[in-house]
Amino acid sequence: MTQGIPSSNVTRAACAFIESSGYDALPAEAVRIARRCILDGLALYVAGSDEESVQVLIADARDLGGREDALLLGAGTRKVPAPLAARVLGTAGHAHDWDDTQVSRDPAHVYGLLTHPTIPPLTAALVMAQKLGTVSGRDFTNAFVTGVEVESKISEWMLPDHYKRGLHSSGTVGTFGATVSAAKLLGLSGAKLAHAIGIAASLAAGVRVNFGTMTKPLHVGRASENGVTAALLAARGFTADPEALDGRWGFIQVQGGGITESKIAQGFGKTWSIVDPGISIKPYPSGIVTHQSMDAMLKLVTEKHVDPATVERIDFHAGSNILDPIRYPVANNHLQAKFSMAGLLAMIVLRRRAGRQEFTDAFIQSAAMQDMQRRLKTHLDPEIEAKGMDVIRSRIEMTLRDGSKLIESAGERYRGGPDNPMSDKDLEGKVAACTDGILDAKRRDEVIAAVWRVEALPDAARLAQLIQP
Repeated sequence: MTQGIPSSNVTRAACAFIESSGYDALPAEAVRIARRCILDGLALYVAGSDEESVQVLIADARDLGGREDALLLGAGTRKVPAPLAARVLGTAGHAHDWDDTQVSRDPAHVYGLLTHPTIPPLTAALVMAQKLGTVSGRDFTNAFVTGVEVESKISEWMLPDHYKRGLHSSGTVGTFGATVSAAKLLGLSGAKLAHAIGIAASLAAGVRVNFGTMTKPLHVGRASENGVTAALLAARGFTADPEALDGRWGFIQVQGGGITESKIAQGFGKTWSIVDPGISIKPYPSGIVTHQSMDAMLKLVTEKHVDPATVERIDFHAGSNILDPIRYPVANNHLQAKFSMAGLLAMIVLRRRAGRQEFTDAFIQSAAMQDMQRRLKTHLDPEIEAKGMDVIRSRIEMTLRDGSKLIESAGERYRGGPDNPMSDKDLEGKVAACTDGILDAKRRDEVIAAVWRVEALPDAARLAQLIQP
């Protein structure tokens, strides 16, 4: 590992990979996982379409108007310029913090550095498929997987300092994923492709101070929008530094403090990140570092038949990899609840689940939730901290009113991860939960059927039509 200036030209390697990538070269397993990621992403667009933050962006896009490139989510047949459509879609896809996450097996990594890989490249591909006309399912799938690969490798190779400085990878590195997918469908190559990545390097942004607010999902919306913009500007001849990922003032050095030199030999597309180490599809709409503890709490309250009225106190022991980003001691609204262990564990105790119905202001602000949250105290555990930040470990100690104590620990395997993945049936259940009350059952089933054969679609823009509420 080095804190210095990367010696290898990552930009040049990325461009060579993007130019040469093609559907026929994709491993079958990469295509299989891509279908799952695409289905998950489309369902999350629908779930996010009725969020207040997305409704604000839809109203703003209506007012701005412009060229009719792509459908405006939640606005029927209304079309808007491609970047504007991408902003709304990308924000909707991350609005519930339910979108998939990248996996790393590097013990030096922290989970927060790893990006939510699907939404930026999927958004860019979906918007560009509409703008360009007929884009085959094969080309659409290839553009998506290519974007995920470049985005994930950049995130994997950068030093964890990127996240520790307070940057949000899904907003920063996600911009490159969207740029790559858009550029691939535009057929950019040579200098124009390098310039697209250079433009993206200056547009990439997102800071963690906005976690728990409407602006957190906007990071992903802007990554999607900026990626489409970067590719379209480059196509028109707009220029940037052709090696913008590298060097003293390049993205990796400036935003990440350097690169793990030994990893560069992995290259792009030699091993596909979507396959190895893989992608986690989230069972809960909250930060990935909370899921292990939520499952542990679910196990505890269901197996021990805990009556919420008997809970006196909950002590939650964890390392800084959970306690630093999950920063709200008590959640006062549904956005804060995604980053509050008190909020997340309280809803499991009270409802035995944590889905769209629980992440509402009405439920979070209810007397029962506010009371249960205040019964939970978090503790930085030295023994857990000493074991490292690459695995999400925690311990729940629940004291009941009769003085008895129940204990449950969370360890390495977690539901949704590559080692314990959701089945296709489970994923379809998540799609149903995301679209309930927004799409009818017939339309939901059409979405599922279309994605399971996405590579055979004659026109991938059909997917954008199917998810319109």
